[in-house]
Amino acid sequence: MTLNARIGEVTERIAKRSHDRRARYLDRIAAAGGAVAKRTRLGCANLAHSFAACGPGDKAALREGDVPNLGIVTAYNDMLSAHQPYERFPELIRAAAREAGGTAQVAGGVPAMCDGVTQGEAGMELSLFSREVIALATAVALSHQTFDAAVFLGICDKIVPGLVIGALAFGHLPAVFIPSGPMTSGLANDEKSRIRQLFAEGKVGRAELLEAEARSYHGPGTCTFYGTANTNQMLMEIMGLHLPGASFVNPNTGLRDALTREAAKRALALTALGNEYTPVGRLLDERAFVNGVVGLHATGGSTNHTLHLVAMAAAAGIALDWKDFSDLAEVVPLLCRIYPNGKADVNHFHAAGGMGFLMGDLLGAGLLHADAGSVWGGSIAGYGSEPGLDGAGELVWRPAAAASGDGAVLRGAAAPFQATGGLAVLHGNLGQAVIKTSAVAPERHVIEAPARIFHSQEELQAAFKAGRLTGDFVAVVRFQGPRANGMPELHKLMPPLGVLQDRGQRVALLTDGRLSGASGKVPAAIHVTPEAAAGGPIARLREGDLVRIDAPAGRMEALVAAAEWAARVPEEADLTGSHEGVGRELFAPFRAAVSTADRGATIF
Repeated sequence: MTLNARIGEVTERIAKRSHDRRARYLDRIAAAGGAVAKRTRLGCANLAHSFAACGPGDKAALREGDVPNLGIVTAYNDMLSAHQPYERFPELIRAAAREAGGTAQVAGGVPAMCDGVTQGEAGMELSLFSREVIALATAVALSHQTFDAAVFLGICDKIVPGLVIGALAFGHLPAVFIPSGPMTSGLANDEKSRIRQLFAEGKVGRAELLEAEARSYHGPGTCTFYGTANTNQMLMEIMGLHLPGASFVNPNTGLRDALTREAAKRALALTALGNEYTPVGRLLDERAFVNGVVGLHATGGSTNHTLHLVAMAAAAGIALDWKDFSDLAEVVPLLCRIYPNGKADVNHFHAAGGMGFLMGDLLGAGLLHADAGSVWGGSIAGYGSEPGLDGAGELVWRPAAAASGDGAVLRGAAAPFQATGGLAVLHGNLGQAVIKTSAVAPERHVIEAPARIFHSQEELQAAFKAGRLTGDFVAVVRFQGPRANGMPELHKLMPPLGVLQDRGQRVALLTDGRLSGASGKVPAAIHVTPEAAAGGPIARLREGDLVRIDAPAGRMEALVAAAEWAARVPEEADLTGSHEGVGRELFAPFRAAVSTADRGATIF
């Protein structure tokens, strides 16, 4: 199928815009690479330290230096349900490496914050910056230069983007990402949302709420809604860093273990010591990132990736911007209805055909670069397939189904849920922002109402509980940007705003903060930039100003006379309470150095 013209145009302009920076990056990783294992250049004491704790067989192989050695970078902890299954993975990977004639070592660990635990708490103000910490920790892990390739064990929100940024700093090495899969389905997502709203209204107590949450998040694996964690998995597959069909196989199953072993073997096959050398810095090119944005739109994925994809691309010397997201949204249809964009969870998506059907259909419609690289070998052209075990328990791939198994969850491009993607970019006298439209009813894509001003989500919640949020309004929650307080997710705003919307009020959210990847039915203009703490226009808003959010037109306006607007002095806020405690004082250098949201909100 011929590539869609708009996708080709956007890719070409990204490549042109990035040319010099990308060339410097490629020169750097070329200088760092080579067919001889780096560890053979180490001094004898250095090399002896690197294999001192290995068993006799691995020690002998590493001592000779002529076999590939695989570095394992792991985000394992057993508090985070998605990462608990990783406890078993290093031994699976070591055994697979030996079978393939190589070795494997845990190179290092990186932190793994659970945003589900820190939502609405002070720790959430470290969440976005944990991505940078993970990238730095990845660099420390790989700095020993004893590895010929690396595998990355990470799934959740900031963890995968941080691992990708760190991997790209060692872009001369092949990299394979290994998921652990989603937990099995628990309490239906719409029922969980209903009980959250009842709790917000005071109609059920904490015991009922906790029971619903515990039935939703009940075992090992990724949370089953389509938030940032599961969007990460989709991205790693559509960008060629997973094996085909690996993203959504449940943990602790024979198929999951087989995919883990095969991923380790593929990583070893891609080293410079063999015939398929595939450095990750070359694999992740402009085509791969455009494919990622296409996947984001087609699935209605997490708004967090309007930050993360920009930051990841920059680490590869590629300048991706929000206009690229906006232009691609115009030609990429929405093909999935997964909570919060529907009632189904990712297990239902996987059963309906999952990534194999999705990628096969997008490839057939000319909406993906079929020649983009992959760790499976060659390109992603063969990713319209799904894995399974044959009668002997061996891993095999078969073509994905030609039709969706459930048209209420997954559709082809010929009959999409909507003709355009699930995200839009807004512009106007309030700056820039992004809005997720895929879960918002069409009649709420345009909201015009007076502003209600808050400087924290706690202020809004208090106003809701006091019954002060009457009539139609746009809730402006500002001083929540990366420079102000680390740009926390404001997911706790959704239940009260959802309650008001269900009562018939026309409400929306406008913020320089983030929302969870689970943001849903309330229209929300988020990631507003410039942020209030930098004197951005959002800080000029006053209580009662008329605000218009128009997603179809891509506009975000304060309907204030131009002369009055220009004369206003931005308000300021006392942010000291967000700068100390729970480790926040350690992140002052991050807040001082961080870029704007449209540039990825990164310190690099």
